[in-house]
Amino acid sequence: MPSKPQRLFVKSRLGPGVTIELEPPQAHYLINVLRCKAGDEILLFNGEDGEWRGQLSGATKRRVSITLNEQTRRQISGPDLHYLFAPLKRARLDYMAQKATEMGAALLKPVITRRTTPERVNKARLLANAVEAAEQCGILWVPEVVEPEPLSSVLEHWDEKRLLVFADEAAPAASPLAALASKTAGPLAVLIGPEGGFEEEERALLLARPFVLPISLGPRVMRADTAAVAALALVNATIGDWRS
Repeated sequence: MPSKPQRLFVKSRLGPGVTIELEPPQAHYLINVLRCKAGDEILLFNGEDGEWRGQLSGATKRRVSITLNEQTRRQISGPDLHYLFAPLKRARLDYMAQKATEMGAALLKPVITRRTTPERVNKARLLANAVEAAEQCGILWVPEVVEPEPLSSVLEHWDEKRLLVFADEAAPAASPLAALASKTAGPLAVLIGPEGGFEEEERALLLARPFVLPISLGPRVMRADTAAVAALALVNATIGDWRS
């Protein structure tokens, strides 16, 4: 058993004295990978009821039950931060989903652009990576994963109360901190484009919207997954939840 209790995300409601039967993949992970046994402590969260400490009260190779003892943390909500991105190839998309979750994203939304490759997104895999990241980094929620949507449709149906921070490769290399600091805190979204960037027509479509804030990420060209971490860090540090 690890020195720290394993954290798991579950869909069941949590409360004192409740017994949860884990899904088979989670049971396999605890028993066959981590070698947990009856009596070991486990932390559970579901995004609604906070975090609870429990003990394995029954364990076989395929079934595990956990009986909850006490709440260790009350539920808190994360920042109202959406992360929009052009899908990447498999391994890099896994990494990006994990890092966006660790950065506090409440929603992950694939955006289809003219240079997007691949156009198909495995939502189940994207969510699995988000869940794994949430379990490991200690947050009490898992971001919502929504269906891919073309960029033009995203902009057409946008809630203008939500600021869309657009990492613009063609923007002048001015300070992104100054640009972000000019905005007040509120609902936020960050958009990272595809490898090779947006086409000029797409960029013009973005810049024409009053809710879009273009920022430069500096003089170096970054890979999309690196740009995601950089942009989310800048946003959190200036108008996000890192300021408190």
